[in-house]
Amino acid sequence: MPEQKPEPGGEQSSAERAENGLQPHGARPAEPVVAGRARAGMFGVRDAGDTSGYGGLRLPAYTPAPAERPYGGWFDEFADQFFAALAENDVPAEAVQQITVDRGEITLYLDKQYLVQACRILRDDAGLRFELCSSVSGVDYGPDVPQRLHSVYHLTSMTYRRRVRLEVTLDCNDAEEPHVPSVVEVYPTADWQEREAYDMFGIVYDGHPALTRILMPDDWDGFPQRKDYPLGGIPVEYKGAEIPPPDQRRSYS
Repeated sequence: MPEQKPEPGGEQSSAERAENGLQPHGARPAEPVVAGRARAGMFGVRDAGDTSGYGGLRLPAYTPAPAERPYGGWFDEFADQFFAALAENDVPAEAVQQITVDRGEITLYLDKQYLVQACRILRDDAGLRFELCSSVSGVDYGPDVPQRLHSVYHLTSMTYRRRVRLEVTLDCNDAEEPHVPSVVEVYPTADWQEREAYDMFGIVYDGHPALTRILMPDDWDGFPQRKDYPLGGIPVEYKGAEIPPPDQRRSYS
């Protein structure tokens, strides 16, 4: 039987594209997601010629490439079911900006405006059943990196014994007050986890029932796990010598 192709000007549904082994439309953007940064030096030492050798360390930026079908293992079955469920719930396939498979794990990068809908589909669809959100955390790749802040979600299906990761990226111009929809209405376990990501990274989870700091005092200034947050510290006396706090120590050259 000859392969059926869409009529000129027509478009296949997500389920049809999945059945034909095609990459779901919208799952791969023109510009890949940025999830890494280059590094130079260590422990504040960046100049060449220091006796420690730390200044010469170089680590290039690493971002896993967008994955192509077949993803391998159960990932293809999961992707087919997920994109079919998105279509059934009138969520465009473009809600998934990128799919990455790296180190035996699958990550879906989502447009933040569809995050809550996608989580509800992943929880409720009979072929998916990701009943548990085991973790919500933040990542900061530094002020010089586009999409510097990421909000990361780990979902677990106890029915099918599977795990997936969701990520939402935020551009640098959103870094001062980045907003992401809260998923507490879908996953109540995300309550304190979103509070911690807000406290440490300054990610504002819109719709959270009580978004307040959870580790730092309420009047604390700044977000301690951002890359541009000062190290701080106190001087330490050691055998008659005073060692300055980390952010005041000199770099050897």
